[in-house]
Amino acid sequence: MQKHHGQIVEILVRKKGFSITELAQHSDVSRSVVYQWFNRKELNADIIHRIGRIVDHDFSKEFPEYFQKKNTDIYDSRNGEMRPNQNRVNIWKDKYIVLLEQYIQLLSTE
Repeated sequence: MQKHHGQIVEILVRKKGFSITELAQHSDVSRSVVYQWFNRKELNADIIHRIGRIVDHDFSKEFPEYFQKKNTDIYDSRNGEMRPNQNRVNIWKDKYIVLLEQYIQLLSTE
């Protein structure tokens, strides 16, 4: 059974005594974005790291896959170059989506 990232993070945030409003303010996002995070089955590493810094919790036990230090580049023998692993590409894509959500939120408040 796959773990639900949002639920795990929500439980730990609440155990640490943080409200949704506090987490939203420290994350520079709206409360609705925080609720969206909690409803997601999978969260990207950037969000998990950010929340961990805010609530002072080490999520490496809950999400060890996001805390491994290794070179994930792959050697491409066709052109003799290193190319990024697809997981690294997804991390950057997820960061872009978070920024896009924040931008849309800013536009909707005006």
